[in-house]
Amino acid sequence: MIRTRRIAAAALAVATVVAGGIVGTRKIADAQRQEYLSQPLPNAPYDGRFTFARIRFAPRGGGADFFGRGDPKWSHDYPTAEQHFAKIVVELSTIRPYMEGGNVFTLDDPELFKYPIAYLCEPGFWNPTEAEAAGLRAYLHKGGFIIFDDFFGRHWQNFEAQMQRVLPQGRLVKVDRSHPIFDAFFHVELPDHGFGSGGGRGAPEFWGIFEDNDPDKRLVAIVNFNNDVGESWEWSDTGAIPVDVTSTSYKLGMNYLVYGMTH
Repeated sequence: MIRTRRIAAAALAVATVVAGGIVGTRKIADAQRQEYLSQPLPNAPYDGRFTFARIRFAPRGGGADFFGRGDPKWSHDYPTAEQHFAKIVVELSTIRPYMEGGNVFTLDDPELFKYPIAYLCEPGFWNPTEAEAAGLRAYLHKGGFIIFDDFFGRHWQNFEAQMQRVLPQGRLVKVDRSHPIFDAFFHVELPDHGFGSGGGRGAPEFWGIFEDNDPDKRLVAIVNFNNDVGESWEWSDTGAIPVDVTSTSYKLGMNYLVYGMTH
């Protein structure tokens, strides 16, 4: 009970600090966050530390935002979201991650296999090459864990179709509150609203794919549908998103990290 209270208090304190903007100098100014990066920052050499691994892909349709500007999709919230998340990891655990924003890989890059957890946003625009689909298949079979985030509504159809290419025998199933991933570090009550600014675009759902399609085996992918957890991390230092929402988003992130590192 004491440990549970200490962790809960730390989560609230960190979320409050981040929301208040006392997190150090950001790599990208607020005004620049609307400009999505088309090219990743240089990757840090592998040194054994936990490093956030983001997946880069060429988006279906070429990539453009509502105003016709370039929008590569994979870089939404990058690298601010992972910088903020790393600060939370340091505050709440003994893990000492890479702090400068994480590394970026394509799914056919063999370097990805050094990183046990991968993150892919906007899978509604994801259209992997055959080599990338095979790369993700091998990554998951060898023990990798992937987080899909930041997509809504009709974008599910594209995501489901691409996952069928990756794992033809795989079955997407809804993951409910009873699954251990929601108790891996924090006890997380699933919200009735989505994270990020897209919270009003449908009820949030969590889906997954299990090893051998067996719910008693390892979860190889977690899918945040009608959700944008990364956006809650990115904007958590601005006050634009309520503290309770950002706090829960960080708790989910910590749970995903602990689950992915221990299963």
